[in-house]
Amino acid sequence: MTTVTPAIGIFATAALVGIYLLSLVLTNKKTPKAVALIHGALAATGITLLLIYTIHHSPKPIESLVAFTMAAMGGLILVVRDVISKPLPKWLAVGHGLIAVTGFVFLLIFHFANS
Repeated sequence: MTTVTPAIGIFATAALVGIYLLSLVLTNKKTPKAVALIHGALAATGITLLLIYTIHHSPKPIESLVAFTMAAMGGLILVVRDVISKPLPKWLAVGHGLIAVTGFVFLLIFHFANS
């Protein structure tokens, strides 16, 4: 498939799981490790698909790829802190989500502008 549609679907699914996780962080509840790993795996799959698309096609959704990569870095910090039982900073969880939403909006704009 030569569109970014599969990545959009995967990122949307990751976002739904992420909203659930964010709700837990904001209410000071424990985040289930399995759910966090599913969220991360979905996002990593979306980034991989987007990277493959970017390598093989032009124009390229660079802004989206950069934003999702930045969100992934924040997500990695969150998961490491969670695994070592350190508190999850609410500002980082919110920032992670906002950066990912920005990447998603960029991806939708790219998709509709180039379809």
